[in-house]
Amino acid sequence: MERMTYRDAGVDIDAGNESVSLIKDAVRATYRSEVMGDLGGFGGLFALNTKDYKEPVLVSGTDGVGTKLRLAFLLNKHDTIGQDAVAMCVNDILVQGAEPLFFLDYLAVGKLEPMQVSEVVTGVARACKESGCALIGGETAEMAGFYPIGEYDIAGFSVGVAERSKLITPARVKAGDVLLGLPSSGVHSNGYSLVRKIVFERKGFKGDEYIEELGQTIGEELLTPTRLYPRICLPLIREFDIHGMVHITGGGFYENIPRALPDHMGAEVNGAAWTIPPVFRLLQEWGNVDWTEMYRTFNMGIGMVLIVSSDEANRITARLNAQNETVYHIGHVTEGTHEVVIKGGVFDA
Repeated sequence: MERMTYRDAGVDIDAGNESVSLIKDAVRATYRSEVMGDLGGFGGLFALNTKDYKEPVLVSGTDGVGTKLRLAFLLNKHDTIGQDAVAMCVNDILVQGAEPLFFLDYLAVGKLEPMQVSEVVTGVARACKESGCALIGGETAEMAGFYPIGEYDIAGFSVGVAERSKLITPARVKAGDVLLGLPSSGVHSNGYSLVRKIVFERKGFKGDEYIEELGQTIGEELLTPTRLYPRICLPLIREFDIHGMVHITGGGFYENIPRALPDHMGAEVNGAAWTIPPVFRLLQEWGNVDWTEMYRTFNMGIGMVLIVSSDEANRITARLNAQNETVYHIGHVTEGTHEVVIKGGVFDA
């Protein structure tokens, strides 16, 4: 009887070792001084520095990239999707006032292709370094027969720390507080089931079509990675009294802003306060999508919202402008029902 090996069943241990070899330098480049040990351990070690905190609170978040992965497969471009995985986690813990400390990823593949894994994980490492958090571990699982060859799924989680007295919770928010919007880099990582239905089913695009209004191909636009906000926002959290923060992800404005508000407060958003990026206008036109549905599904060009007192809004704006950061005054907090009302812009058309 012929002897069988793990490779015969579709799992290549040697390819796994090659993948680790390709990514180790990128991973080590993310290490902070608190990281202990190196790649290859059963768990990642991180020595929390408690000297800088009176009452440190750990904040954690986990997420994946969702169906945006389908575009990476279609275009065979894998060097940006890792940033999406990191951003979805670190941006979420940031809105509670936490500094991201470390990140771990989980990558499941149908067939382990070292160069593809290297591209994905190098993107993860690059995003971790930009966010100031260490990539201290992860898992690459070769699942033969479970995922098609060439396809994979990626998820991850991040842990951060905040001073208990600086935790950002809805209890801080007051009626009259100002909503400051920071631009997104594009569609980010939400709403791609609708995006794909519009772009590939209704319009019949393949991904390499050059779109004049976008200045690039539709595939390049849609694979633009999610913006990372920690380096922009952490100094603001330390210096100013930030009452609330909102990461505009799945659910758009209508679902995410109320998460940062007390039950008896809502928000009014001025839809004319910023210019909707072309990609969202095209998606709305191509899919004949109701504008309310657009604002309930996508970030519409605003990826992060800061909720601050009216007294500090101008000072925070000036600080961001001095760093060449764009910021918009997009609305304010209201008393009453726990809802978001959007007026102006396309809603006045």
